[in-house]
Amino acid sequence: MPSQGFEETVLPHLDAAFNYARWLTRSSAEAEDVVQDACLRAMRYFSSLRDGDARAWLFAIVRNTWYSRVSNHGHGQEISVVANDRNEQPDNSLDPEEWLLQQHTVALVRRAVEQLPVDFREVIVLREMEGLSYKEIAAVTHVPIGTVMSRLARGRERLAAILTLSAPEEARR
Repeated sequence: MPSQGFEETVLPHLDAAFNYARWLTRSSAEAEDVVQDACLRAMRYFSSLRDGDARAWLFAIVRNTWYSRVSNHGHGQEISVVANDRNEQPDNSLDPEEWLLQQHTVALVRRAVEQLPVDFREVIVLREMEGLSYKEIAAVTHVPIGTVMSRLARGRERLAAILTLSAPEEARR
């Protein structure tokens, strides 16, 4: 059993869990429900946290909660992610034009990531946005490290292709 309590061990990772859930569900409201259910499960099974890696452990619970909700309720619909991220802070070192270009680029990448199949989207989010190691991603997604590496490579290729295809479209606007 972890030496620290639930609040000190798990609660610091709630924002990251919400961001991950939002990428999975493509809905802020659904992500809130998933994280709430996941927190209840995490509290119930807190004693099963053995290695002290509460972040990856919580992500696994979020993922399992989402998959069980999808299979139980048939929530397979596509919903867009809300454009405003709670954790995004404006970069005050940029002038207004640079800031606008940065926001435009962020929006392009978000739309491209949203277009990826969930298997690729989740490994991209866990690695590139949440900074998890291959081993942690393998634990969260319940697949071998080789599969994580393969999905990352293929997901990055698809992401690059989507961004390349959207570049000419953006130039026409």
